[in-house]
Amino acid sequence: MSTTQFDTADSKRRERLATIERSLKSRHARERRFRRLGLTAVVSGLVLVAILFASILMRGVPAFWQATLYLDVYFDPEVIQISERPVQAPGESDAEFRERELAWLGELGRVNWNVLIDEALKAELPGEIESRQTRDLRALVASAERHALRERVMHAPELVGQTLNVKMLASANVDVWLKGNIDRSLPDHRQQLSAQTREWADYLAGEGAIRNSFSTALFVNPDSRSSSASAGLAGAFMGSLFMMLIVIVLSVPLGVASAIYLEEFAPKNRLTDLIEININNLAAVPSIVFGLLGAAIFIGYLRLPLSAPLVGGLVLTLMTLPTIIIATRASLRSIPPSIRQAALGIGASRVQTVFHHVLPLALPGILTGSILGVAQALGETAPLLLIGMNAFVANVPSSPLDQATALPVQIYLWQGNELRNFFEARTSAAIIVLLALMLSLNAVAIWLRKKFETRW
Repeated sequence: MSTTQFDTADSKRRERLATIERSLKSRHARERRFRRLGLTAVVSGLVLVAILFASILMRGVPAFWQATLYLDVYFDPEVIQISERPVQAPGESDAEFRERELAWLGELGRVNWNVLIDEALKAELPGEIESRQTRDLRALVASAERHALRERVMHAPELVGQTLNVKMLASANVDVWLKGNIDRSLPDHRQQLSAQTREWADYLAGEGAIRNSFSTALFVNPDSRSSSASAGLAGAFMGSLFMMLIVIVLSVPLGVASAIYLEEFAPKNRLTDLIEININNLAAVPSIVFGLLGAAIFIGYLRLPLSAPLVGGLVLTLMTLPTIIIATRASLRSIPPSIRQAALGIGASRVQTVFHHVLPLALPGILTGSILGVAQALGETAPLLLIGMNAFVANVPSSPLDQATALPVQIYLWQGNELRNFFEARTSAAIIVLLALMLSLNAVAIWLRKKFETRW
């Protein structure tokens, strides 16, 4: 090879190396940019989630503590003029005893319990309080507390004539006033409390008669319109609990069984292809469509009770089934074919192969998919609104057939309450409770996946 040819070849080789080097630099630069973009996306997502959770916690955590009065209440016999609580006599029929008991309960209902609260407040406040100031005085205490006093005496009639230190919720307006959620510089005509009530509230708070205490009412009371301070989540929680039990009992067995049949036993033909396509399409259908379906079939045709957890559970079951079927089939499909071939090779039947070998290995994925489907159903609101579960329910449901609401619907109702200063924090507190339940379900799914995970 001549010197000229050698120089030409060497020049081409250097050009190729330079081209390769430029290409490598370009690819490495693109890779670094992609990594930076990916890291930026992850960090941005985490920051936004952190901002969301911080905002909810900042608004909702104070609602777990509520302004509470601690008053020495004298159960004055002159006010509580009732006879002794009836006891069923030997030979007395149940109907006769019930009639006497109802008459005694009527005596309790006719007692003016507000007088006891008024006297307890007057003992804590300075100076003489005139009768025309009674309305301002009663604005300090939640209106439901007079019913709480009646319940105390109903269960313990021996309290009559005694003095007892009673814990009472302050009214919602007093609570937001003491927490600083109302601008104190506003003129009187724009304040929710009278000047006298505000002065008394500040005095009682300074003397320690009103203190911020953990709000058990938020968890043990149902919703209330007459006494906003007493409104709680007990009714919504029980409604959600009944619905989730129905979803678990119906959707998990049906979904898992359907997935096993379609994946392991069903023949591959046009019918099964059509079924699979429809299942995948149902998983993408908006949840409000299932609400319309439930209202038409379960309420309109089958005449099931309106606003009942039974109907809500059936609607959420229909919505959850496609998710569980798809997750279960994916978990079964992830098991290597060699497991099935080995089981069949040693003489196991098709059913034995699936239930003794394949299903135990797929169990972590099935459990995870099922729990995530139930958690998704727990947070649904739109289908429940269409079957009437947004109605005001003042009692805690005792069965799936009783009228009830659900946690996400209760959040929706509180968000639109006219007493915004009080219920804005209450709404965030309810969101915290709902998120805690959903995160708990997700944590259970992760734990079960780790517990039953089998490596092969």
